Amino acid sequence: MRPDRLNPLFAETGSLKGVGPQLARPLEKLGLTRVRDLAYHLPDRFVQRRVVTDLDAATVGENILVALTPLEYRSSAGRGPFRVMASDAAGNVCALTYFGRNGGWAKKQLPLGERRWIAGRLDQFGQTLQIVHPDHVSEEGATALGQVCEPIYPLSEGLTQGRVTALVNQALAMLPELPEWIEPGLFARMGWPAWREALQEAHKGEHREARERLAYDELLANSLALMLVRNANRARVGVPLKGDGRLRAKLSLPFGLTGAQKRSIAEIEGDLAQPSPMLRLLQGDVGSGKTVVALEAMLIAVEAGAQAALLAPTEILARQHHETLSRMAAGTGVTIALLTGRDKGRARESILMGLLDGSIDIVVGTHAIFQDAVTYKNLAMVVIDEQHRFGVGQRLLLTQKGRRTPHCLAMTATPIPRTLTLAQYGEMDVSRLDEMPPGRQAIDTRVVAVERMGDVVGAVSRLLAGGGQAYWVCPMVRESETDDIAAAEARYAELRELFGEDVVLVHGQLKPELKDAAMERFAQGQARLLVATTVIEVGVDVPNATLMVIEQAERFGLAQLHQLRGRVGRGSEKSVCLLLRGDTLSETARERLALMRETQDGFHLAEEDLRLRGGGELLGTRQSGDTPFRIATLDQIQRLLPLAHDDARLLIDRDGGLTGERGEAARLLLYLFERDWGVQLLRGG
Repeated sequence: MRPDRLNPLFAETGSLKGVGPQLARPLEKLGLTRVRDLAYHLPDRFVQRRVVTDLDAATVGENILVALTPLEYRSSAGRGPFRVMASDAAGNVCALTYFGRNGGWAKKQLPLGERRWIAGRLDQFGQTLQIVHPDHVSEEGATALGQVCEPIYPLSEGLTQGRVTALVNQALAMLPELPEWIEPGLFARMGWPAWREALQEAHKGEHREARERLAYDELLANSLALMLVRNANRARVGVPLKGDGRLRAKLSLPFGLTGAQKRSIAEIEGDLAQPSPMLRLLQGDVGSGKTVVALEAMLIAVEAGAQAALLAPTEILARQHHETLSRMAAGTGVTIALLTGRDKGRARESILMGLLDGSIDIVVGTHAIFQDAVTYKNLAMVVIDEQHRFGVGQRLLLTQKGRRTPHCLAMTATPIPRTLTLAQYGEMDVSRLDEMPPGRQAIDTRVVAVERMGDVVGAVSRLLAGGGQAYWVCPMVRESETDDIAAAEARYAELRELFGEDVVLVHGQLKPELKDAAMERFAQGQARLLVATTVIEVGVDVPNATLMVIEQAERFGLAQLHQLRGRVGRGSEKSVCLLLRGDTLSETARERLALMRETQDGFHLAEEDLRLRGGGELLGTRQSGDTPFRIATLDQIQRLLPLAHDDARLLIDRDGGLTGERGEAARLLLYLFERDWGVQLLRGG
């Protein structure tokens, strides 16, 4: 249960003054559904204004706050602007200029002869000083002075800076006093303000210490929660699994194991032999052979007389895994079943019975394999593919299916820099597949100017005519009136005119059944050109696809480009990736595309992505909502995460965990940042 003192912060924004259904919608688009969200909706920047009494002391182009007295109104013919001529205390004249039909509003705001404080940018039109559409008009007093340093917040359509500022101020007024959760020595050494003061200061101006403290809180909450998960997992009673190698010896593998695969299998085998359940991440580049390692791990469980399950994020990936595992394990005598939400009737009942009586050794499927109706005889090993698609809370739910806590191996094909692994997977042990299997062909990567679109379409035409398959990736679903980003729907329509039924379209806004059907057609070779957004960046395995076209490639992060490129090069034929670039490239975009040409090492690209992005997003993950942090910047994560990790360990090992004075404060922190799944693992949490 959330502590009572935090309940006001989790009240819906609809409870605030001035928020009705009409305003609630744009707030929801920004994720501002509760008071807490508004309090942590930090400004992007601040407009600094200088208070002047004499316009001669101001510079054209400067943001100022000045007291002016309106002298006369000047209307223009037709659609011309409406001007209010006003003077400062020294008699200098300035035009307050409004475009559109704002004359009536301006007269109401600026009555003749009555002094008003005007905030805005000072410009010049001909020989006349002017302020176009003043940011603020107010009577003398504290209201005007409050505009000297004004926060500028992220907005969505239907919101204004003034409205968001007013709501944030309401939220800040509701902040309770909370006890300190940061280790006292560290808190004193860093010179940070208290939590409540830090939130208030972060909305007032460029207060570095306040921002640092709030970022640290987020990192500490994450580190502490992951550490609690790790400790709770180690305290659980699992089933030691020791295989005898009889099944693994019969595997039909397409190639010999790499050193990295052997090392990872040995690490997993060691974990499985322990009484506490394994919680390990297998991090491997595209094509590094994660599936083989997962199969070896599951066969250890089967050799030990238990069952194993592999969870995939989509039905098509589940079917793909089932086919691959069945092919490799064909000579072992192991029964491998597929269970998805599509399975109904007798077929489904047969699988459920096989899991219950133990005649099915390994089951592959989507989340359907963990529904309440699915019961296992002895589930002792769970493999989760594409770990980043499942949260920690979901993973904890999956481990409740066995009679005892099953061992868990999570896999990801998204290389993560070592400095960030702790932030994403701090509760797990990590194995890395940093070698490629023999025979894996390099993908010929070329950067092509958009002016050569005709040549690219011609290359696609020749490939399809020869029986090949290709991907064509666009950055958006639909074209925008305000942007020139290539849209998948428009490109699909053009390519379908050329190639007819051979073209299918996949994007995240399609209904799941339509998306699956299109992917299935492409996977089976019935369609030969797949036009898509980045929804296809992970997992799809079509060996016959040998060409990847990525339109406006400069708009993608390195990690995304690398994942997309990894969809080809999966068969014996030579594969090509064409990075179509726009006319204008930033230096960063130019370097990113050059790196894609130079290397196919995903781990190296991940480190370079981190360097190029600087204080920006993590590996492009914010584009897909995957980062665990909303406040901490990349720079802050790199600097403060080690401190937070050490602080969390100190709290658990020395300070009694979530008991005692500091522990109770830390419990509030976990609930505040909604990492309370860490609390739930403790008795009485």
